[in-house]
Amino acid sequence: MKRRGGIGRTCAESLALAALSASCAGAPSIFSSAGSAAHRIGVLGWILTSIAIAVTVIVAAVLLGALVRSRAGQGEEVQRARGGVRWIVIGGVIAPAVILVAAFLFSVLTQSALADSPLRTMPTVQVIGHRWWWEVRYPDAPGQPVVSANELHVVAGRRVRLELTSADVIHSFWVPRLAGKTDLIPGQHNTMWMEADRPGTFWGECAEYCGVQHAHMNLVVVAETPEQHDAWLAAQNAVANAPTDSVAKRGQIVFERAACASCHTVRGSKAQGRIGPDLTHLESRRTIAAGTFPNTRGNLAGWIANAQTLKPGSGMPTIALPAADSRALLAYLETLR
Repeated sequence: MKRRGGIGRTCAESLALAALSASCAGAPSIFSSAGSAAHRIGVLGWILTSIAIAVTVIVAAVLLGALVRSRAGQGEEVQRARGGVRWIVIGGVIAPAVILVAAFLFSVLTQSALADSPLRTMPTVQVIGHRWWWEVRYPDAPGQPVVSANELHVVAGRRVRLELTSADVIHSFWVPRLAGKTDLIPGQHNTMWMEADRPGTFWGECAEYCGVQHAHMNLVVVAETPEQHDAWLAAQNAVANAPTDSVAKRGQIVFERAACASCHTVRGSKAQGRIGPDLTHLESRRTIAAGTFPNTRGNLAGWIANAQTLKPGSGMPTIALPAADSRALLAYLETLR
């Protein structure tokens, strides 16, 4: 029974992940770019793929010709041996050298174009990698800096400077449809720029193996109009409203007395933890557990009660609460919009 339950849970998680990916603007592929940086990488990808296909076809054709060719006489064998040396020089030395030099030049030109951008003039977003979630900070936001998690908001059509670092191990930030990969290294700040050419949502992930839950370290990039982005920043800048419903009020007490407040921050309350994600505007996010599940009441309840089963090794402990306290806690969390 346990085995079947494990398989069923794995299937459910796979379906949830597929639904999340489908909700983003297209599959996360470098060949379906939605930004200027990703477009250059996509062109390079097509060039390298075309070269690889051409080489494969030519080599296959030569091998096939050798297999179907009839056995020649001794004189032809000598003549063919002399021609074989020529083909070895051309096909084994000259052609590979030309191909490698061309691929290298295409790569250098692409890298140079991606690096040639005035990063200092762009708005900055700080991304900090944790095992296994993303902390996102907006130091240029009006008022106090905005802090979010696993969701990055940008203005469509505008380049943004990303300042990347890690709080624990090496991670790698990658949004395939918008930009290339850049490592997040503890004690070091790497920078890159990213641009979405139109509004939409785009799937991102960690591209550097970082531990047991590496596959469940995802994020969503939301590209908005300037007006939408300003409204989002203003809403995120506000502290959490005090709950008015009696059940939600009880839930806030449960939150502050349980382990929740020791790990999480809810601005405007007594909860000032720094270990886990800031939950001040939890309900405004599309996913929980770093893109592992859609942000629904049922998923949130399961995450609180059984996090280590859903995402083993994560920093979220399993919290056992009486049913009434669990319902109250969920009611409180749903007010964090």
